Amino acid sequence: MHKPLLTLIFLLSYFTALTQINTLAKDAEISIITIGPGKQLYDSFGHNAIRVSDPSNGKDLAFNYGTFDFNTPNFYIKFGQGKLPYALSVSTYDGFLRNYIAEKRWIKQQKLDLTYGEKIAIFEFLLNNAQPSNREYQYDFFLDNCATRIRDVLAVNLGSKLSYQDKQYAPFLYSFRELIQQRLHWNSWGSLGIDIALGAVIDRTANPWEHQFLPDYVFESLKSATITRNNKTSALIKKETTINNPGPRARNTAFLLSPFFVFLVIALGIVYRTLRDSKQQKRSRWLDTVLFFVTGIVGVLLLVLWLATDHTATINNYNILWAFPVNLIFCTLLSKKTPKKWLSRYLSFLIILLILLVVHWCTGVQVFAGALLPLLIALSIRYVYVIRYLKK
Repeated sequence: MHKPLLTLIFLLSYFTALTQINTLAKDAEISIITIGPGKQLYDSFGHNAIRVSDPSNGKDLAFNYGTFDFNTPNFYIKFGQGKLPYALSVSTYDGFLRNYIAEKRWIKQQKLDLTYGEKIAIFEFLLNNAQPSNREYQYDFFLDNCATRIRDVLAVNLGSKLSYQDKQYAPFLYSFRELIQQRLHWNSWGSLGIDIALGAVIDRTANPWEHQFLPDYVFESLKSATITRNNKTSALIKKETTINNPGPRARNTAFLLSPFFVFLVIALGIVYRTLRDSKQQKRSRWLDTVLFFVTGIVGVLLLVLWLATDHTATINNYNILWAFPVNLIFCTLLSKKTPKKWLSRYLSFLIILLILLVVHWCTGVQVFAGALLPLLIALSIRYVYVIRYLKK
């Protein structure tokens, strides 16, 4: 007698809870959260999320498109191949903020001026995206990330009603590489790694829509965005607030540990050894072997990123003009005490590649890391000397 009654009460409670999760009260608010840069390279560009606040139903949720699972099988292999899936996660808003506040990163909120129907549409879209079968997506730093996903959620659900003022948030257009370098010091190891690993494809000028791959451009674009309903146009943002403001973040500028200084020291060492070899009429075989081995290894890695991964930003990488993969094969031949004279022709070919690198750099085909300049000059000097030595 009591068991059917308890079952009925349980089912009513379950469906009531389910209804509360999937619905919003009319006074609910949807906001875009923007988080400033952190200390690590991977968080140097900031972050975005969507907040759904519904006090009447006891909900305050953060929808975060920037999560991935460290327990993914073959995590590092998939990461290297560009196949690591990212996912939309849903958490309490307070829990979402906690780590960012602890990291002393600025946090700003932009509350959207939406109708009740628009709020419902966005909320249901997010809930559908959060389903296990839909939550994962193929991450791409420039084309599909935590920022572009926020941009696209608004575009899909607001459609032609939403309008951006391109000249307001992107008065000057930059290449993808320039946009990255605006957020990294050029003489940092993170900047160097990006400039070496990413190819010429990121040196094209991004349009205003593409600028929104960076979280702060999403933030700036919303400031001037408008929404039109029944021939009436109004601002999309009705209120902007600062949630956390820890002050400006100091940049680490330890020059003696910077890439430019390190490569300058290495370059001076190569030039010094070359001058000494010239005076003594000999060749430091160990130096040529090391240079060919290192540049060959770097070249192989760049070639793998170019041809054997799904990363869209690592193709057409002309850093292989100085880090030539074939050097790895020739390093053993050059390490011999009496190498073949025809190797001078191969070294002449490497000089031509370095000249092509300069042409690519000057014409804007690809921008190379400024910190590499001392090393490139030193390689040129060394190659010229070895050519002359082998011809004697």
